[in-house]
Formats: sequence, C-alpha cells, structure tokens
Amino acid sequence: MDTASVATAEIKARGQLTIPKKIRERSHFEEGQAVSIISLGDSLIITPKRLELDEARREIRKVLKSSKMTIEELMDGLREERDNLYQETYGEKD
Repeated sequence: MDTASVATAEIKARGQLTIPKKIRERSHFEEGQAVSIISLGDSLIITPKRLELDEARREIRKVLKSSKMTIEELMDGLREERDNLYQETYGEKD
C-alpha cells in the first residue's frame, strides 16, 4: 500500500491551486492532463480523469507529432495490424 503524502499549497485569487512537484511526480500527473476532483466532506480527492474521446484525440496528436508520422501512415499501420489479427484469428480471407 502506498503511503500518504502531505503538502501545503495556496489557492490563488482565481481559484488556481498548484499541486507540489513531488506529488505530481509520484502521481504521474503531466502538464495538460485532465483530472477529476471529488469533494468528500471537507476533503478533496484528485485523480487522473479517464480518457474520453477529446482526450484520446489529444493523445493521438501528441504521438503523431512526436513520431513525425502522418495520419495516412497511422491508418495504413492500423489496417495492416487489423489484417494480421484477422489472419491469426480466422485464417486467410476468401
């Protein structure tokens, strides 16, 4: 079981709160990542938000940009992988 971490931070005028670096690193929070904030009595729970369609699109764009791959190359690769999986599962197409 992970141990609890305690840190203090200040809420800024517009309601902004900075999560301390040690906690961000330990929780694997990254810049631009969406989080869910759950109010539980007088406490808050902050967790990574599950990928939704918009977030998945952003992640795909990041991968494409960092790999210098075009969308056409990605789609060709997906078709090839799908064909390979089909052949492994069902054999040759008629």
